[in-house]
Order: sequence, then structure tokens, then C-alpha cells
Amino acid sequence: MDDAAKKTALRMIPYGIYVLTAKSGDNIAAATVNWVTQTAFEPPLVAVGVKTDSGAYGLIKETKSFALNMLGKGQQGVGFTFFKPAELDGDKISGEPFTAGENGAPILSNAIASVECKVTDIVEQGDHHIVVGQVTAANVAKQPDGRPDEAILEMKDLGDKVFYGG
Repeated sequence: MDDAAKKTALRMIPYGIYVLTAKSGDNIAAATVNWVTQTAFEPPLVAVGVKTDSGAYGLIKETKSFALNMLGKGQQGVGFTFFKPAELDGDKISGEPFTAGENGAPILSNAIASVECKVTDIVEQGDHHIVVGQVTAANVAKQPDGRPDEAILEMKDLGDKVFYGG
């Protein structure tokens, strides 16, 4: 296989930028993720690629729940914040205010929308496992102007040198 062609071709897949959160007791995780897709209408399911050596993956396996916080245009700073391990300080994660969702996972107060999920399956393949979650709650904090899919922060919004894939 031509590795350069593979890398370029896979980087042509468009991605949104999300903050995945999970919590168990005093343990909290928040990580920027982009391998996310809806996989079913009924029941509503989403799939997320989660790095297996991350704190988020461990908490998701333990609690069987997580939240996806959607970031909007102009929230690049929030996306970059959660490239690093999260730090809990009262009602803030790495400086971002949050509230507890119905499933206990943190909902970022500044996210434009969020979905809470209970894990229905984990496909254990590769260095990122696919976590499938059934949406159990949803919130839209800021109604989009126009198409909802145009309101989210995308990988390309992070700059010409930021890629994840390939």
C-alpha cells in the first residue's frame, strides 16, 4: 500500500470536533474527539472512536455511559484545551464550566449542544475502539442559524497543520 496515498485519502474524510466526557466518583475525563457518527435512528445510536489508552476510555468502560459535547464555530480554544488530560477544579474541567448530565457525565456549559449516551457495544479493534452509545438525553443550548451541521466546529477550523487520521 502507498502510505502517503492512504494518509491523504483518509484525511479527506470530514470530521466535526467534540468533547467526550465521562465521570465516576471523583474521576473525570474530557477529551477532544472527532471520529463520531450517528449510526441509527431508532433507537438513536452514535459511534465514537476512543483511544484505548485514554482516561476517557477507562471511565466509559467502567460507567457504561458518556456525553458528547458539540463545539460551535469559534470554539477552537475549547477543542485545543481537551487535547491534554482534563483537570477537575470545582465546577470546572480544565477551566470550562460544566454541570452533571442525567447519566452523570459532564455537560460543558459552553457547548452548543450535547447528547448523553449509554453504552450498548464496544468494538475492540485497533488503537481506538468503537464505542456505540444509545442517546438517552439531548440538549441544544444555542439554536443554529441555518443548517445544524454547519454550526459545528470542524477539524479544518483548527488550522492547516492540524490533522487526526491517515
